[in-house]
Amino acid sequence: MTEQDAQASLQAVVDDLQAEGDELYALLKDSDTGFWTQTSTFKQWTVWDVIAHLHFSDHMALTSLSGEAGFRKLLQEVMAVKSARKFTNQWLTVDGHSITGPDLLERWRQVFLQLCKALREADPAERFAWVGPGMKARMFATARQMETWAHGWEIYDLMNLPRQHSDRLRNIVTIGVRTYGWTFTNRKLEVPEQVPYVALTAPSGELWTFNDADSAHRISGDAVEFCQVVTQVRNIADTRLQVEGDNARAWMEIAQCFAGPPEEPPAAGTRVVNTTS
Repeated sequence: MTEQDAQASLQAVVDDLQAEGDELYALLKDSDTGFWTQTSTFKQWTVWDVIAHLHFSDHMALTSLSGEAGFRKLLQEVMAVKSARKFTNQWLTVDGHSITGPDLLERWRQVFLQLCKALREADPAERFAWVGPGMKARMFATARQMETWAHGWEIYDLMNLPRQHSDRLRNIVTIGVRTYGWTFTNRKLEVPEQVPYVALTAPSGELWTFNDADSAHRISGDAVEFCQVVTQVRNIADTRLQVEGDNARAWMEIAQCFAGPPEEPPAAGTRVVNTTS
């Protein structure tokens, strides 16, 4: 890929990230403030917890883009508390009280836009520090889009609102497909050798395909539902995805496209609201 192509690719993904954040911000901007303290179906997090998590993650990413030394210092502070969530709650406490939901929303929005600007101006070839392996700016943007989209479901589900989708979802599909091996190695399991073929229908109706079409292990269906499974927004049993072959079934039962220790998907039947729109 030429330098010009790499820059164009980065800009396109940052556009998708910003659109994702804009959508979630618009949803909450004019919502009833009572939603901020309501508990979602994700680990008993409230809407406040969800946006606080996104805000601190964006802050960490922005800090990394500003320089590795600052990021390492911030990481040490988090590790000293031994809990990113606890650190975030302390970070967002003023005079002994957590900042309000609307104030948190605007604070997240400001940092989110700063992050998008920094990503646009980043060198596409440079690798930036992170909790695990370092990432280039395009992957940073893709990961932030994935997390913003995934955690957005907690809020859409809680509000019982339909969600519109666009083909910017392809970025998340791609992460999901590429982390097939990671899903197993992260759990210290042997990676099944034959990678499943994946054929998904995009929101636009386009067909997206990945891997060898001759594979006996296959996953097909709606791209939105595939993204829900790999981000652990939904249990595979609560989708209409067609899964064929042992490797595909094993993958979909524990799929995890995000970094960190192994997490368990939600139990079947616990998150079945708004699977499609």
